Amino acid sequence: MHRQSIDNIDAALIHMLAERFRHTQSVGELKAKAGLPAADPSREARQIARLRELAANARLDPDFAEKFLAFIIREVIRHHDTIAGRVAPDAPAEGRS
Repeated sequence: MHRQSIDNIDAALIHMLAERFRHTQSVGELKAKAGLPAADPSREARQIARLRELAANARLDPDFAEKFLAFIIREVIRHHDTIAGRVAPDAPAEGRS
């Protein structure tokens, strides 16, 4: 019972991440057309604060939630840079700002 629930939750997470990345892909295309930078530090800070609060309310470690979101943000920025032609599609996300 627990393992099936975990498997179902894992599948839902993957589908939700895929949907999120479809939207961030569209944002990246808009940013590239407008000549905007891939990163938006003020939005990222707001999102981190928001997710930390959501995590605390859900009794999830806010530090874990922040690390998880930071990983996603790095990947989104890499995608945006790739769309704008600023980085190769296979460049690693680690070590980038």
